[in-house]
This record gives sequence, C-alpha cells and structure tokens, in this order.
Amino acid sequence: MDEQRKLFTEPTEDRQTRKTAAAVFPSLQKQENPTLNSAVAAFQTYMLDQRFSANTVKAFSGDLRLFVQYIGGERHVRALTTEDLDRFLHYILHERDVPCSSKSYDRRVTTLKVFFGFLSQENVIIDDPAGPVLHLKAKSPLQRILHKDEIDRLLSVTRDRLWGRSPDSRPYLLVSLFLQTGIKKSEGMAIKLVHMDRSNPTAPILEIRYQDARYAAKNRNLSFSPSLLPVIDQYVRQYHPQTYLFECTARNLEYVLSDAAKEAEIKDRVSFEMLRWTCAVRDYRYGMDAEMLRKKLGLSPISWRETFDKIRQLANPGL
Repeated sequence: MDEQRKLFTEPTEDRQTRKTAAAVFPSLQKQENPTLNSAVAAFQTYMLDQRFSANTVKAFSGDLRLFVQYIGGERHVRALTTEDLDRFLHYILHERDVPCSSKSYDRRVTTLKVFFGFLSQENVIIDDPAGPVLHLKAKSPLQRILHKDEIDRLLSVTRDRLWGRSPDSRPYLLVSLFLQTGIKKSEGMAIKLVHMDRSNPTAPILEIRYQDARYAAKNRNLSFSPSLLPVIDQYVRQYHPQTYLFECTARNLEYVLSDAAKEAEIKDRVSFEMLRWTCAVRDYRYGMDAEMLRKKLGLSPISWRETFDKIRQLANPGL
C-alpha cells in the first residue's frame, strides 16, 4: 500500500522534480512482463515530461489509483483486457460505496483511454484494451460549427462595419483572425502587438506564445491572410492598443461576437470555441494534413485522438 501511495504522490512543478522523474523512467519495452504499477509510474513521468497541467495530473492520478486498487498493481499490463476495464467501470458506477457522477465517470473513461493510449504509443502493449470502451454516460455532443452561408453572412456584416457610418474594425478583425487561425479565446487575449510578424507582408505570421514553461509545446507560428494587415492598421488607429492586441476583457469580445451573430441572423450563439472548431473542420475539408492541423491547434498527440475523430465526424456528418 505504501508503494502505491508513492506512485500517486502529486508531483511538484519544479525543474528538479522533472529531472528526478526522468532519471527513474522505467524502460517498459525491455520488461518481459511489466506490471500495472510500473506502467503507472512511467505514465506519471510522461505527464511531467509533457507538462500536463497540475489539475490534469491530479485527476488522472486519482482515477488510476482507483483502477490499481481494483485491478491489482502486480497484474501484468499486457494481460489486461477490455473486459477488465468494463468491470472496473461497472464497479465505480454501480458497486462502489462512493457515488460517481456522470462527469466523473466520463473523465475516468478518458483517463483509461489516455493511459492505455500512452502504453500503445510507447509499444508497451500491442492491443489497446481501452479502445473499444465507450463513453456511455455524459458523452459530449459534437460541437456546433458555422456553415458556409453563416460564415459568409458573419464576415459580410462585420466587413460592412469597416466602412459604415460609425466605422468599427474590431468585429471583422476578431471574426477573421479566429476563423483563420483556430486559436483559443485565452490565446487570443494573450496576443501582443509584437506577436504580429509583418516582416514578410505577403505572408504575415501570428506568434502564439505561452509564458508558463509547462506549456512551451503549445508555442507555435500561425499564418493569416495578408488582407488582414490593413484591417489591423485601422484597428490600431481606432483603439490605440499599447501592448496587447485586445486590451479589453474577454467578456467584451464575447459581446462583440454576439452582436455580430444577431446582425448576421445566426440563430445560435457564436462563441470562440465555435470559431475554433469551424476553422479546424474547414482546414480538414480543404485537405490540411492531420499532423499539421494538430500542431496548428496546439494539441498534444494524446488529446488529438478524440479531437480528430470529432473533426472528421463534423466534416462528414453522413458517416
């Protein structure tokens, strides 16, 4: 029991912890019969190396602790089956004394998929037992995306504001930039003026930069249309930003999107998340390579698996 507690001690975020973790990383491929305990230890190290957020590490660790307690830490990980996972999920849902909410159940399924996906990725196991496991409860519906006619109307009404009686460049810049780059709301709020690389006017670049070193893997350069450059100039003259591109609250920008959607007669609320998914689906339909699209969205290989499935479903609703 003490050994298992050590496996699930919540890691600190400092550099020394990561060095220590890397030093004890077990070479699972070389073990003839790696145990569940050793696989979990390797996954803990992987989460540190990949700079998973502290909340994710805590949640995944708690879920795996339950799984180890139920299955047994000395079980050979290559012998685990989908039936083992199904029995565990049935246990936490119907037999365990502690109630399991739909949200917790859904997250625990995700934990198993990410954990065994990692083992499969590292060639520790041949068959992924979590692959056939379904999110039977609390499965989120597919994200609503904008259809072509809605995109055209949204761009049209915001473009009209560029030269209207009371010119306003912000709505068109906001919609166009997020539709073209697929960035998150938080990434948009963090854009600094110096992140707009205009050294090549025919191929401008938006630099997405994270201050927290844990998210360095999400740093990336994204291209956007040079036709937006004069819009950016108009926006800067109008709003006078000093450091950040959008020097207002995210709520203010949400109101801008909401007003534009109403004017474009779009029934549903247009959100930053909707623009991000719409961008991803459009890029996929236009033939962007899957790995290139993953990097554009700033997603890890593991989180990309489920996201890519949803993108394909949204792009091909008849499938």
